[in-house]
Amino acid sequence: MAMTLADAQGVSPDPRVPGVLSVLQTSNVLNRTPFENIQGGAFTYNQEATLPAAAFRAVNAGYTESTGTFTTATESLVILGGEYVVDRFLERTRSGGIGSLVAAQRDMKSRSVAAKFSDAFFNGDTAVDANSFNGLKKRLTGAQVISSGTNGAAINTDANSRTAFFNQLDNLVAAVPGCNAIYANRQVIAQIRIAFRNATINNMTVDDLTGAPVQVPTWQGIPILDAGNKADQTQILPQTETVGTSTNTSSIYAVNYGNSIDLPGVVGLTNGGLQVDAPRELETKPAILGRIEFYCGLALLGPAPAARLTGVIAA
Repeated sequence: MAMTLADAQGVSPDPRVPGVLSVLQTSNVLNRTPFENIQGGAFTYNQEATLPAAAFRAVNAGYTESTGTFTTATESLVILGGEYVVDRFLERTRSGGIGSLVAAQRDMKSRSVAAKFSDAFFNGDTAVDANSFNGLKKRLTGAQVISSGTNGAAINTDANSRTAFFNQLDNLVAAVPGCNAIYANRQVIAQIRIAFRNATINNMTVDDLTGAPVQVPTWQGIPILDAGNKADQTQILPQTETVGTSTNTSSIYAVNYGNSIDLPGVVGLTNGGLQVDAPRELETKPAILGRIEFYCGLALLGPAPAARLTGVIAA
C-alpha cells in the first residue's frame, strides 16, 4: 500500500524526519503523491498491452484461444537531496533569538528538495539531466496530450472562448479515469477564477493539504492546483511554451494518483523514504554538515494515469 508524506510523518521513528516532511508537504505535488516502498533500486512491472478476446459460445462448442499481452517496464530510483554547511562560530553567535542556523538551513534545503521533485514530476528529462527521472511532459503521448488549437487558445476573452475552454477541461478530465488533481500555473488559475465569475459558476473548495487552508477552484469536483515554483522562484509550469505561432502558452495537467502499485494511477517510488542525517562536525574544518536525501522515482501505471492540455493562453 502506497503511503503519502502525511502518513509517513506519523510513523517515522526518526525525530528529524517529521519536521522535514512537514516542509515537503507545502508542495501540491508531494502532498498528494503516494509513495510505494520498494526493495532494491528499481521497480519492474507489467503493463497491459491488449486484453484477451471474450465471446459467446453455443452448447457443445468450444472457445477460440485468446491470451492477453503485456509490456514490461522498469522504473529506477534516483537520488535527490543536498548538503548544507554552517560554521560553528555562526551557529553559536547568530542563532540565539532567531533560532538555530542549522535548523534554518535544513528547512531551506527541504524546500529546495520539494521544488526539485515537483519540477521533475512535470518537466523531468533524463536527456537533460541523466540523474533525474522523466516527468509527465516527456512521458505523455498520443491521446493523453490534448491540443487547445493550432496556435493555442485563450481562456476568457469572451463567452465563446470560455465555453471552448470548459469543453477542453471536460476532455482533459475524461482522458484520465479517476482523475483527482488538476495542475496549472498561477496565471492560468487566475483566469479560470475570472472565467467562473463571468459565467456565474461557483466551483470553489478549501484545500488544506499544505497545512494552510486556501480556496481553490475545482472542475467536476477536482481541485485545480498551483504546480508551484522552482528553487529560483520561476514557475514550474511556465507561460512561455510555443504552440504554432503563439509563444505565450502553458499546459494544464490532469492526474490520477493511485493508492498502490497494483492499481492504475501515478505512484511515487522510494526505498526507505526520506533520509535526514543528524548534523555532524566536519573533520576538515570547524563547521557543521547536514544532509537530506530521498531515494525516489515515478511510475505511471495503467493506460491513462495522466493527461496534458497544451496551448493554454492565460487571457
